[in-house]
Amino acid sequence: MNFNIGVLEANYPALLGGLMVTCLATAIALSIGFVVAVIMVAMRLGGGKWSRRFADAYLTFFRTTPEMVLIFWAYFCLPAVLGIQMSGLTAGSLSLGLVTGAYLAEIFRAGIQSVPKGQFEAGRALGLSRFALWTRVVLPQGVPLMTPPFINYLTELIKNTTLLAAIGVAELAYVAYNLGAQTFRYFEFITAIGIGYFLIIFPISLLSRRLEKTRRQAAM
Repeated sequence: MNFNIGVLEANYPALLGGLMVTCLATAIALSIGFVVAVIMVAMRLGGGKWSRRFADAYLTFFRTTPEMVLIFWAYFCLPAVLGIQMSGLTAGSLSLGLVTGAYLAEIFRAGIQSVPKGQFEAGRALGLSRFALWTRVVLPQGVPLMTPPFINYLTELIKNTTLLAAIGVAELAYVAYNLGAQTFRYFEFITAIGIGYFLIIFPISLLSRRLEKTRRQAAM
């Protein structure tokens, strides 16, 4: 089968629009996930018994339930439960955001707990406020450890946005499938988005590896 690049040139505005939706869904899910992760970490590390149990249950549920099931439930069931209208983008991004929160919470927790307890005790002994303790002692040491796994998960989140095609969200994969059906040129469109995702995700993966390598060298 010959590769007709003219088909892509004629339809690139639609593909670009799909890419923008993919970026938007990723940004929304990441924002929701970040907020949820901070709350879950606070509940696990600084909350009472019931707070820790709730956080543990949340993390277990959202890390073990398939994303597709959550996306379908949010799109088809949640509007009926809440009595509201919800677009596919909203339902899908919310689902991915809740899952993202569960994974980021574990990344953040691991980074914070990697800081020796003596650092906390020394900061308190010096009379540092809670804010100063976290901003000057804990986060400067924990964030470098969190960054590589955070970036790795970002690549997974970008790939998971393709699941939103199942509920009609016009992200990149959905647009490519539809254009392929309209033109009977699946070869060009599917190949193009495969290359496109590679060009987006591979540099991010390289950045993660570089940061991890730099961190290990600094620790020596």
